[in-house]
Amino acid sequence: VQLQASGGGSVQTGGSLRLSCAASGSIFSINLMGWYRQAPGKQRELVASIRSGSSTIYADSVKGRFTISIDAKNTMYLQMNSLKPEDTAVYYCCYGGYWGRGTLVTVSS
Repeated sequence: VQLQASGGGSVQTGGSLRLSCAASGSIFSINLMGWYRQAPGKQRELVASIRSGSSTIYADSVKGRFTISIDAKNTMYLQMNSLKPEDTAVYYCCYGGYWGRGTLVTVSS
């Protein structure tokens, strides 16, 4: 399984970004996927997860601002709105234990 995350960048507070994670390989049996992030000096944390294509869980810090979704090609997205400086981190996608390379999100005040 190979995952390619993209969509990171630099935005100002209140801005939006959409992260994508394209998957290839044998992913048909994987039903739990998620986005994680790791800020400088902090541990990696779960941002949002999606199970069986529809059941979602969000970290309290992003509820109401971020939306996780997946399309028919098993590309996973993270729509991030109302971004805050504390959202600055490297964001990683994860499909059933397989990790993609991170994409950096920087939010300036």
